[in-house]
Formats: sequence, C-alpha cells, structure tokens
Amino acid sequence: MNNLLNEIWIFSGTSQHTSFPSGVFSSKEEAEKNIRKYKLSGVLTKYPVDILVYDWALEEGFLEIRRKDEQTTPKFIQSFSSAHLEHYHYQDGE
Repeated sequence: MNNLLNEIWIFSGTSQHTSFPSGVFSSKEEAEKNIRKYKLSGVLTKYPVDILVYDWALEEGFLEIRRKDEQTTPKFIQSFSSAHLEHYHYQDGE
C-alpha cells in the first residue's frame, strides 16, 4: 500500500510520566477536534513522513553541522527535534 500522506500531525500531551505521543492525525483540524473535545494540554506538531527530522532539517537548511563528531552520532540524531517544525501549544483544549 502506498502512503499518500507526506505529513502527519502528532499530539504530545503535557505529562510527567511519559514522552510518548497520545495521538496521530492526518490533519490539524482532526487533531484540534479531539484536543477541544477532551480539553487537552500539550503540543501539536506537523511532521514530514518517511524522513527523520534530522535529515529534514539538514535538507531545509535549518541545521548546520558544526561539531561533526557530536552532531552526527546516533545519540544526537535519535533525539533531534527542530523548533522549525510547525507546532501549536494548547492549554485545556484552547
């Protein structure tokens, strides 16, 4: 089956107990419908599909490798995120 999506929206709720996302959506509108319904707090982020955020940031020019021995390690790449990803903050569903 071919993936028709080139981006997805991931909601990560505010929590001290987990760093896992609590929802994955095909559109911002669908995500916000659920966020409002349950009055959730957290961050909704749009992610590109089939690419690591690290590679996406390099391709888009948002990341410049300055410390190759540190910034090209698996530890760095697997935990990399970018403030350049489109994202929205919610508090109690708003």
